[in-house]
Amino acid sequence: MSGNHPSAEARKELTVRGLILGVVITVVFTAANVFFGLKAGLTFATSIPAAVISMALLRGFKDSTIQENNIVQTIASAAGTLSSIIFVLPGMIMIGWWADFPFWTSFAVCALGGILGVMYSIPLRRALVTDTDLPYPEGLACAEVLKVGAGDDADANSVEEGRAGLLAVLWGSIVSALFAVVVATQVFASDFVRSFRVNDKGAVSGFDFSLSFALFAIGHLVGISVGIAMLIGALIGWGWGVPHYSLLGDMSASVADLANATWSHKVRFVGAGAIGVSAIWTLAKLVKPVISGLTSAMAASRVRKAGKADTLPRTERDIPIGIVGLITLACFLPIGWLLGYFGTTSGLGDHVGVLAVGGVAFVVLMGFFVSTVCGYMAGLIGSSNSPLSGVGILVVIAAALLLVAFVKPHVGPEEGKALVAFALFITSVVFTVAAIANNNLQDLKTGQLVDATPWRQQVALVVGVIAGAAVIPPVLDLLNKAYGFVGVAGAGPQALPAPQAGLISALAQGVITNDIDWGLIVTGIWIGVAIIIIDEILARTTKHTRIPPLAVGLGIYLPTVSTLMVVVGSIVGWYFDRRADRSAKPETTKQLGVLLASGLIVGESIIGVLIAALVAFADKLGFSNQQNPLSLVGPGFAEAAQWIGGIAFAAVVFVMYRWVARMAKGLNAKA
Repeated sequence: MSGNHPSAEARKELTVRGLILGVVITVVFTAANVFFGLKAGLTFATSIPAAVISMALLRGFKDSTIQENNIVQTIASAAGTLSSIIFVLPGMIMIGWWADFPFWTSFAVCALGGILGVMYSIPLRRALVTDTDLPYPEGLACAEVLKVGAGDDADANSVEEGRAGLLAVLWGSIVSALFAVVVATQVFASDFVRSFRVNDKGAVSGFDFSLSFALFAIGHLVGISVGIAMLIGALIGWGWGVPHYSLLGDMSASVADLANATWSHKVRFVGAGAIGVSAIWTLAKLVKPVISGLTSAMAASRVRKAGKADTLPRTERDIPIGIVGLITLACFLPIGWLLGYFGTTSGLGDHVGVLAVGGVAFVVLMGFFVSTVCGYMAGLIGSSNSPLSGVGILVVIAAALLLVAFVKPHVGPEEGKALVAFALFITSVVFTVAAIANNNLQDLKTGQLVDATPWRQQVALVVGVIAGAAVIPPVLDLLNKAYGFVGVAGAGPQALPAPQAGLISALAQGVITNDIDWGLIVTGIWIGVAIIIIDEILARTTKHTRIPPLAVGLGIYLPTVSTLMVVVGSIVGWYFDRRADRSAKPETTKQLGVLLASGLIVGESIIGVLIAALVAFADKLGFSNQQNPLSLVGPGFAEAAQWIGGIAFAAVVFVMYRWVARMAKGLNAKA
């Protein structure tokens, strides 16, 4: 690649315009990802759509390069991963510790943890990226997209492909945004809900089918295996769990109330058990390859570098290890202060030394451990598929157990809630470290494939982390004021599920106060073990058929409003890809499908944030209907709105995918 440039040092890479464009994309995608993650329990990877947008916008500059576009996607990739903090931080609201998200505290957690994640992953780069055969599926895919449409490598056909990709993202965003606006007017229903009795004993069940393009698109992106696994989980939860446990509930309640209460208070904990055991199993399978991979790669690195430290090629130059060490230490000091301050203000001031010093030690050791594991998992199965929520579960249980062992015996029962809050707070720091390390190595793999300079990418990632950290607290605050979170007193009917945050906060409370119904979690564990066994049998007896256990656990744990449309999207995406395999250039066609799906997510999510702002300030803006300020019809139109919305949704899906397939066919004909 470097041979394509007159001078490797003269080429454009870390530029002001690239930094500005990367930050703008990061801000937009972070807001979208926060809303979507709270709604669906899943976040979407932002690297590829960011790369396409960057290539389309920077193509107007004659001196733009593939490396400059790579810097833009590197910055923007922080939007996908830093948003994962929503898997923990809303738990502070759920346990009643925070009423809102204090900006500087939330910003500090995201920024310090994120920068630490970047620093931790630098020593791992040679071990896990350069001297390894790990596939890095998303890093490879992003590199291919960059090679197709960027810099001096762009011919007329790749320019056309770049334009087509941008059109797919753009029209996907516009269509899903417009549909979301019509849904907000209530002319189209937001979902299709039914509750019913399943037998003469009074057992109940139901489903809630969301007309959401973002959920549909995430199904396309996660693939058929995850989609089917989530369907199996939903069937276990609502086909067995809700009917079974509803017989133990308040039979005088309405069918809908009984079904929702049963799922919320019983079935979710069964799902928690299944998620927990699946996460532990996924991590356990990786312990041996992580250790052996690191050991052999570091040994090879020592041999390769012996006596050659000063002659490293440009593509092997990281931020110098001395500076890495200084930045790491500089992060530990404010983290220690933050933990001490949190302990003091929460009424645990007598133990502030233990909390601050022990907390920093926990962040140092656990942070490096999860960085290594997450980095390896990202290389093995991709950042999006990496079970980050499983890491969060293990970290919060470890934090809670340490607090029970060393602090709880020395405080009164009234401090129990403060201990739960501290466990969640320190977990959020470690979780941010894990999330960024999980993403960083994927970006560095992309950089390796497009001849980028590692230290420039690492600087870009720090910029992306700071930009994302500044956006997350106000967006979280806005969504909390507009909708609230499921399970929080006073949350409205449109409350966001925030499933992982609910699970992690429930586990923290359960470990510290020991008042959780472990029987439900044990049932979930056995279900998880059964799914793991089935998945392992399928892995040994079939080529491609798998049932990812974590996805089954999520299917049980998440409400059907968050899962069923994901299943539909995964099936449509699978069918689209099968049709693409019969085309002249299958990968181009599939890539356009991925970009369309990315656009569908971004459009609905951004409009979701804007509508949330409207709801939050509806009273100040003078709207009479403050929960649905854009409503044009009354409740009597609800039944018709479901059918009209459903038919319109199916028609739009058909038209959009047909358009993308024809656009791909046109590109293939020109090739």
